[in-house]
Amino acid sequence: MGLAAWIALLVLLGAELMDMIDQSVVLTALPAIQESTGAGPDTVQWLTTGYSLPIAVGLITGGRLGDLYGRRRILLIGTVVFTTASLLCGLAPGPGTLIAARALQGVGVALMIPQILATLHVAFEGQNRSKVFGPYGAVMSLANVLGPVMGGLLTEADLFGLSWRPIFLVNVPVGLAVILLGRRFIPESTVKKADRLDLTGMLLSALAIVLIIFPLTEGHLHQWPLWCFVLLAAGLLVLGAFLRHQKRKQGNAPLVPLSLFRGRRFSGGMAAQLMHGLLCGLFFMTWTLYLQHGQGMSPFHAALAFVLLSVGELGGATVVARSGGRFARRLPQAGALITLASMAAYGLQIEAGRADLTLVAMAAPVMLIGFGLGMVGGPLADMSLARVAHEDAWSASGLFNTVMHLGIALGTALTALVFFAATGGSPDAALNRDAFITVLWWVGGLLALLWALLFCLPKEADNQAD
Repeated sequence: MGLAAWIALLVLLGAELMDMIDQSVVLTALPAIQESTGAGPDTVQWLTTGYSLPIAVGLITGGRLGDLYGRRRILLIGTVVFTTASLLCGLAPGPGTLIAARALQGVGVALMIPQILATLHVAFEGQNRSKVFGPYGAVMSLANVLGPVMGGLLTEADLFGLSWRPIFLVNVPVGLAVILLGRRFIPESTVKKADRLDLTGMLLSALAIVLIIFPLTEGHLHQWPLWCFVLLAAGLLVLGAFLRHQKRKQGNAPLVPLSLFRGRRFSGGMAAQLMHGLLCGLFFMTWTLYLQHGQGMSPFHAALAFVLLSVGELGGATVVARSGGRFARRLPQAGALITLASMAAYGLQIEAGRADLTLVAMAAPVMLIGFGLGMVGGPLADMSLARVAHEDAWSASGLFNTVMHLGIALGTALTALVFFAATGGSPDAALNRDAFITVLWWVGGLLALLWALLFCLPKEADNQAD
């Protein structure tokens, strides 16, 4: 690989890192954002949901745009949108502007991310391709730790009296570097016979998701009025219309190839991935609020708790990598049970320790939670997508990532029912501790459902299966 190729790789990894960090960097800064802007529970939810929703809706469309109009071009357009939105987040005068800017960040990510893997596949061949996926995997792992830590450090440092704002402003120089270097060093690529956009499908899917998630997020603030249930019903009707439209479009460039769902492995894996996203969206937001409000931790100490979990997650992923796929579904199922048992132990510890629970005391259950989650993600993606036909690989991969972001958005919406309904957005320590214990019950139920759905995946490794 020449110097230009290495620069192109660094630019692509920089774009990936911005997205991964911004998914989690806001978590440890949430209490500071609440305090400085007067944001209520609904704003806290929309800071995450508003980011995940456009990604869930736009990932597949973003991939198609890259195929049609050039992956480098769409990547750079997405980076411009993301960088501009990051600047707006950092300068936002109030909660409304911040939520809108976060949603615009999500639009930029939906354009950027599909182009990264596609460009890596196209621009690097043979042994060079093997070389680039090592750094790619390292960046993915690094981002899981770096996001919460950056959020905690930058917020607590209070640079120039800006409090939480630097967590977004730091994207601006990185984004500008990606734009300038990407234009010079990333090769352009397209698909000669790319499918045209299914605009009707795109609009129907977006409308269905918004109609379902909006009332789930806002309902508790208004004591669940009739319009919430009307919107939910309308969302289900639009979802039905979307599925009928996709059925008619099969063989004619559909947004979602429904034939993929005929196999138990893929459909079960997608359902399990949705549960995975749900429990992550529900757990991580409420956990950071519990750590800072319920235990009185600073943003930096809350970030250290995320580091403990990430270290455990890395350990679980290492076990999976060394297994070589020999244990098939048994490994992620074991991970789900380890996470479930660790959540139960953590809940009992919180109940017993109350306000005196330190980082050292919670280290064991938190690391085990991460260890179990690390055993789930990798095998789930590998086994769900392993038998997908080559021509459907990009659609299947896009759907899998879309479902994860949709699950995170739905899980964040669930915080209204199981956390904020109890706390009312109050920083009271006792209220936040009790509400978080309730969340752990819900997360435990989702883990049990995830474990059951994993039975849809093969019992034996592919090289051993009939």
